[in-house]
Amino acid sequence: MRFIKGMDVSMLKELESYGASYYLADQKEDLFAILKKCGTDMIRLRIWQDPYDDNGDAYGGGINDLTTTIELAKRAVCNDLSILLDFHYSDFWADPSKQIKPKSWKNLQGISLETAVYLHTVNTLKALKNVKIVPAMVQIGNEITNGLLWPDGHTDNTETMAALLRAGIAGVREICPDTAIMFHLDFGTDNNMYRGWFDRIEPYHLDYDVIGMSYYPHWNGSLQLLLNNMNDISKRYDKDVIIAETSIGYTTDCLGCRGIVFSEEQEKATGYPATTEGQEAFLADLCRTVRSVQGGRGIGVFYWEPAWLPIPDCKWANQNGCDYMNDKVEAGNAMANQALFDTEGRANSALLNLQRM
Repeated sequence: MRFIKGMDVSMLKELESYGASYYLADQKEDLFAILKKCGTDMIRLRIWQDPYDDNGDAYGGGINDLTTTIELAKRAVCNDLSILLDFHYSDFWADPSKQIKPKSWKNLQGISLETAVYLHTVNTLKALKNVKIVPAMVQIGNEITNGLLWPDGHTDNTETMAALLRAGIAGVREICPDTAIMFHLDFGTDNNMYRGWFDRIEPYHLDYDVIGMSYYPHWNGSLQLLLNNMNDISKRYDKDVIIAETSIGYTTDCLGCRGIVFSEEQEKATGYPATTEGQEAFLADLCRTVRSVQGGRGIGVFYWEPAWLPIPDCKWANQNGCDYMNDKVEAGNAMANQALFDTEGRANSALLNLQRM
């Protein structure tokens, strides 16, 4: 199997609406063309069911509804890039701290909720197939460390969580039988957490192919801890493993943006200097680490939002989105200093040298 070098560029449409442009050798080009030329072969796209409030106003964060997803997927496929589709099964961000049911599902339970998951999965994949796009891989949920579609599918309710996962799997297998299916958790160095989660679902014999891990060196620890976990988990459950999300800063400057999450404190935690050279060294070491997983079971790496340039108004949520999540944290451009492009949209060396990693 080829080693996947992937990029999650789900923010792109919103970035471009604020004027973002991208350059390779000082030539302005379509982002997907640049990524392909530099060695990327798969694009990860998140999808939310209905990222709009009751007045029809968007929540921000890329506005990743079906229309946006199809538009970005078409551009990726036109540049010979395959697709990883990331179902959040929410109207907005889903992660270990929040897994909010879509508004139209909030009163559904049991079989009705399972049916909603199944139909959403089926209808989304049908819409993609109608424009001749078949994802190479699909995530059933995003960072589902604590389950999905709370409270029903919380990990405390393992049987219900497994039933909801099975409903999503059924939708994928019906429409895209050859597509690989991933379960994705966060904190890729936490072996006890991974063992606990996958041991919990083992009795339900769910049909999936890949275990995805988020790995952020400034939060999750060393590459050796990551490798130890990937070796153990891939062997223990007989699955391929992949880094579904990663990133690192090329500077600790906030670049004029509020809400930046990578600072000097995070730089110290990574062991890499916050420079373009440090960013390149980290990404090369990460690819080398995943390639070294025993039995060839480490199959790739996805960089998270490499194109999120320092445009202050392009935030991970607007006020509508914060209200939806009941989130009091100030929403800002959190990732500008972890992009694989500089402030002017020129490719950093980590991207330019991706092909050789």
